[in-house]
Amino acid sequence: MSSVLKVSDLHVSVGETPILKGVNLEIGQGEIHALMGPNGSGKSTLAYALAGHPNYSVTGGTIEVDGVNITEMEADERARLGMFLAFQYPVVIPGVKVADFLRHAVTNVRNPDRKEGEGLIGMREFRKELRSRMTELGMDHEFARRYLNDGFSGGEKKRMEILQLAMLQPRFAILDETDSGLDSDAVRVVSEGLARLSGPQMGVLIITHHERLLEFNTPQFTHVMLGGRIVETGDAALANELHSNGYAEVRKRHPQAAAEEAAAEEALA
Repeated sequence: MSSVLKVSDLHVSVGETPILKGVNLEIGQGEIHALMGPNGSGKSTLAYALAGHPNYSVTGGTIEVDGVNITEMEADERARLGMFLAFQYPVVIPGVKVADFLRHAVTNVRNPDRKEGEGLIGMREFRKELRSRMTELGMDHEFARRYLNDGFSGGEKKRMEILQLAMLQPRFAILDETDSGLDSDAVRVVSEGLARLSGPQMGVLIITHHERLLEFNTPQFTHVMLGGRIVETGDAALANELHSNGYAEVRKRHPQAAAEEAAAEEALA
């Protein structure tokens, strides 16, 4: 039976500022969803709220995986349940090698009851799998010896996110504008890498402004966010329309959400 990630009437605030104002979304394993919307519409806030970032406070609604409410769970607990977030701006961690980081992460996800200090996945088994995944993604094996994102180019950081995705094999992957700041060649590499990993065991939510990341990952569902809500849902054709025409027509069709968006922008000015 396929797992389901269900978001019901989700309200999220950052500090005293409400950002999400009743988001409803359901993602099944094996499905690819695209989430699009203008800057400030709440896309990244939704990503961080799903992943359990402590700075994003859920003030209403629920997040469930297979009927289990994970709204109050810590980020590491959600990761052990199969949630994964690829960051728009990956964190640099000097002194921690890529291989060491991944070995700990993989061990904790595959053995959710592991206590700190207990044994890690066997080195030989891990190294074989890591090299296989890196070969599959066209990555130099020396990459694993480098410090995590330290001195990495923008493209290398995003490929590191895809490598994590390959090793952790989550049930639900959320990609927060993974194409941000990349040139066309780098976006193509990331898009192709994601396509190799997608399958019946992983539900994917691709948050993007552009259709480039969707080139090899055609969404069955495209959602449009405006003013902290998902206001429209369609298929891949909707993503193409937004890429070609922008959000003017969406704002016309949803004047209340557009007004709330404008009011929020004015408050921040």
